[in-house]
This record gives sequence, structure tokens and C-alpha cells, in this order.
Amino acid sequence: MRKRQSAASEPTSGLEEDEEDRQFIQVLARAMDILRAFTAEDSVLGNQELAERTGLPKATVSRLTYTMTKLGQLSYLPRFAKYQLGLGLVPLGQLALDNLAIRQVAAPLMRHLAEETNASVSLGSRDGLSMLYIEHFSPRTAVALQLRIGSRVPLGLTAMGRAYYAVATDAERAALDARFALAEPERWPMIQQGLQEAREMHAALGFTISVGDWNRTVHAAGAAFALSTGGIVAVNCGAPAFMLSRERILQEIGPRLAAVTQRIETLAGLRH
Repeated sequence: MRKRQSAASEPTSGLEEDEEDRQFIQVLARAMDILRAFTAEDSVLGNQELAERTGLPKATVSRLTYTMTKLGQLSYLPRFAKYQLGLGLVPLGQLALDNLAIRQVAAPLMRHLAEETNASVSLGSRDGLSMLYIEHFSPRTAVALQLRIGSRVPLGLTAMGRAYYAVATDAERAALDARFALAEPERWPMIQQGLQEAREMHAALGFTISVGDWNRTVHAAGAAFALSTGGIVAVNCGAPAFMLSRERILQEIGPRLAAVTQRIETLAGLRH
């Protein structure tokens, strides 16, 4: 059984419930766990670090990293005896982003919102118990949040993740609840309360908030909507806490983000 990761950094695929499925290929899932362990903040990792992050035996990790290096999915750095994501992934990643038409629709509105509010604006979707940034715009300021495309933030504690949860189906929310309770048993009551409050706020106001819940120095608002393909994307607008008070989030940033999100939906043909 794999060692569980915290909800804030869990890189695993989130398919542990399928381990008894005969159609489920474990070795492929483990290889994906290796890839998800790399983040924009931790782009170079060794076998020991990968083992700790994935919960896989180090011997298994060593075989996987060797094979994935041969295939170009990883690059080995002899000087550090560590790995980074390989160039072989670049075409696949770019193709995946190009296929997300919602990025093209959302980008101009996100950029404008970032410039007007002097805050960072990002578009993301769920990856396990995290939200993965698929588009990002920073304001022209030295104090912008240091996040970018490919960054992951915890679903349960961020405005973006809470917005995603608020729009998810009952079945998906129930599955997420079960995973959070297992991955974060001690913090689950606190996470659950935040998620339930987010559902109510998003239904009433069209946005959610996170005021220092993930990072005490970061305040943000989030809004989400369902795609015609069945997926969900979320948009957030955040900045360092000293620039973005709770009052400003509730009175200005949240309502503006909700309006921008609705405009994206309309332009994408998802709202009439």
C-alpha cells in the first residue's frame, strides 16, 4: 500500500480506489506518480525524494526513473545525481494546452483583470487533490505571486480549489471528501468546513475566498464553471495579503472575478 501524501502536495494520480481493477495498469500509474512529483517549485529531484513524495519503494523508483530517462521523459543530471522533466514531454504538454480552447477564450479577460486589479490571475483544473495552473497572468509589479503555468496549489485550502469543489457534482464531491479524510485525517474537519462554506458562498455570490488559509501571506478569490466536455475549470485572482484585504476581496475582487468568469462562459458558449 502506498504511503499517503498530504493534500497540499500529493502528486499521486488519485486512482488508488482502482487498484483492484483488472484493467488498471499499476506500473503506468506509478510512472505518472513520478512525473506528478515534479513541480514548478521543485523541478529537480533525486530517487530518495521521489520515493518520499510518491510512497513508492526506492528500488521501484530507481527502475522507473532509469526507464523514463531512456524514453526521454526524464533527464538525468550527473552533477547532482538527480532528475528533471525531459524534453520528450514538451510536445505532449504543449499539445494538451493547445487542445484546451477555453484558454484562448479566457486569456484576454484574465490579462485585463490582472492589470486592472494589480493581482495575479490564473486558470486551473483538478489534478488529484491539487489544482494545476494551465494559464497565468501576473501584474507588472515586483510583489506578484511567484506562480506560473504548471504550478500546483492545494484544492482544499485555496480559493481556486474551493471554487472547483463548489461546482463539482455530488458524486465527485463525495469522492473528494473520502480522499481528503484519508489523506488529511487531522485537518479534514477544518478543510471540510472551508469547502462547505465555499459551496454556500459560490452559490450565493458566484465566488469563493481563501484569506490566509493556504498561505498566511496570500489572499485570493476564486470562481469556477463546468465545460461542455464535462470537466471543470476555475479562475482565481490573488495577491500578497498586505495588498488584498478581506474587505477588498469581498467587495471588489470577488464580484469582478465572478463577472469575468461569467463573461468567459458566455464567450465559450456555455452561458446564454
